[in-house]
Amino acid sequence: MYWIGKKLKKKLKKNMVFKIVNTHKAKIDTFEAIEWYNTQTTGLGKRFYLEVKKQFKILSKNPYFQIRYEDVRCLPLEKFPYMVHFIIDEEHKRVVILGVISTSRNPKEWEERADSNF
Repeated sequence: MYWIGKKLKKKLKKNMVFKIVNTHKAKIDTFEAIEWYNTQTTGLGKRFYLEVKKQFKILSKNPYFQIRYEDVRCLPLEKFPYMVHFIIDEEHKRVVILGVISTSRNPKEWEERADSNF
């Protein structure tokens, strides 16, 4: 491994941070999932929320995950059957979260939603 000076390493790290921007629909998705998980087991909604936050942190550092359709990329949650759907706005260094969608949801619902132009 090559040695990188502290100043250069800090500069590289700073340049790679993307701002996470949640759309209104993504916020609703997350809230509804938290509510549903809390009805299943006390505290499970909080665990879901923490998992979503963890994935957002990963996306802020490196959002270049697989493109699923058009420009929309997806990142699955590790412990819950959900995927974060997002696009990258490289010009403004932003990751725009379009939805936090259950993997059991009918894909046609997502297509209809994607067509509604977030």
